[in-house]
Amino acid sequence: EDSESNTDTAAARAAKLIDEDGIDLMLVGNTPETTNPVGDTCEASGVPCISSLAPWQPWLIGRGGTPGPEASFEWTYHFFWGLEDVIAIFLSMWNQVETNQSVGGLFPNDGDGNAWGDPTVGFPAPLAAAGYTLTDPGRYENLNQDFTAQINAFKDANCELITGVVIPPDFPVFWQQAKQQGFVPKVASIGKALLFPESIQALGDDGIGLTSEVWWSPNHPYSSSLVGLSAKEVADAYTAATGGQWTQPIGFSHALFEVAIAALVAAGSPDKTAVRDAVKTLSVDTIVGPVTWGAADSPSPNLAKTKLVGGQWRQADTPTGYDLIIVDNSGNPDVPTAGTVEPITA
Repeated sequence: EDSESNTDTAAARAAKLIDEDGIDLMLVGNTPETTNPVGDTCEASGVPCISSLAPWQPWLIGRGGTPGPEASFEWTYHFFWGLEDVIAIFLSMWNQVETNQSVGGLFPNDGDGNAWGDPTVGFPAPLAAAGYTLTDPGRYENLNQDFTAQINAFKDANCELITGVVIPPDFPVFWQQAKQQGFVPKVASIGKALLFPESIQALGDDGIGLTSEVWWSPNHPYSSSLVGLSAKEVADAYTAATGGQWTQPIGFSHALFEVAIAALVAAGSPDKTAVRDAVKTLSVDTIVGPVTWGAADSPSPNLAKTKLVGGQWRQADTPTGYDLIIVDNSGNPDVPTAGTVEPITA
């Protein structure tokens, strides 16, 4: 079912799957706008749900859960990284470049943006602790066509870095307006918008040097527990089948099914309670790396954390002419780097 990236639609489609199709297990991914209403619907209906592809804070806290040793939810379980991981990776990449440590924040008025900009769980406190100054002009609405206010705020603060979690249609608008208005930071580390090579292709040479977190890539040294293919083999197979370039969500979408099959096998049947109980202590090696619930360092029994590295877009011999190379593996030394962060040039 397609949520159409709409919370009401996501909840309605989840209810349809439960009430009309009689599912035993729900899988859901991609942004809090989809994962959260689906999770809430499953929780209310007593159906086990495994989700991914959204940072854990907007998934857990955004649904009224609380980090800690006690489970917040009975039926819903999530695997992904957290804001603490992306913040650490961005800081590590920024520390590779000499800057004035003045950062501009682009945080939209949605689940991700509100979490990333939150003074308690988001970027402000860790950046301040690391000696960086954050300029946050406030929340803007998605599909914004005029970023002049944000650009002026960043120029006034002499920001040499920018960060944020921007939907793919919005970042090209911001970036082109920034360049037209004479604002070119040394480093731009943006979540969400830079996941897809087509976004960089749309920017052309203006996209070279942009950085982002990397959840999964062909360079990750992991293999599928279902089909035995390595990350590179899966990425190559995708390109061969579609003519398209690999993208980060491919790995986690595949891993959702790896986790689901492992949970069903561990449960021994599709009984909903047995499947739920199996997930509570599940540990499986997937194409995105180990996924383990019940780990001592987990923020919640409902969560299994995965690791991040940092990447930078460069020109390459690929279907789009650009590739995301690994430039920081401080969050996961298992993943090899292929260079270091290079400052953006005007």
